[in-house]
Amino acid sequence: MVSIKQFQVTFDCAEPERLARFWCEVLGYVVPPPPEGFTSWEEFSRSLPPEAQGSRFACVDPSGVGPRLFFQRVPEGKVVKNRVHLCVRVGTGLVGEERLAALEAECARLVPLGAVRQRLLYDGHDSCIVMQDIEGNEFCLD
Repeated sequence: MVSIKQFQVTFDCAEPERLARFWCEVLGYVVPPPPEGFTSWEEFSRSLPPEAQGSRFACVDPSGVGPRLFFQRVPEGKVVKNRVHLCVRVGTGLVGEERLAALEAECARLVPLGAVRQRLLYDGHDSCIVMQDIEGNEFCLD
């Protein structure tokens, strides 16, 4: 049996670099260095055919633990709810009001970055906040 060691999460989107930089802020990720021979991603992008310029971007966990996030431009917009979404684990180990406070604090940090709060799911013990990123992709603060 083969054991997978790494995986990447890919987002279809309209503006790959903008969305990647948003997720860098959310997760503390960084933009990796440009390919060898290029001093910046902008320089690399300009070396591509016009239709490919700005068509993809990525960000990585600086610790090397989390998956690489890859963003690719697609012509169609988002139409329906995601079938898969990221859960940003900010309340791990917390319960009740303490957990809710941690989630609300993170929500307050992300809204000025362009995230949109959708709703709070709270049953008195467990909670999560459903949000959308800057292109409308759902994610949870968990």
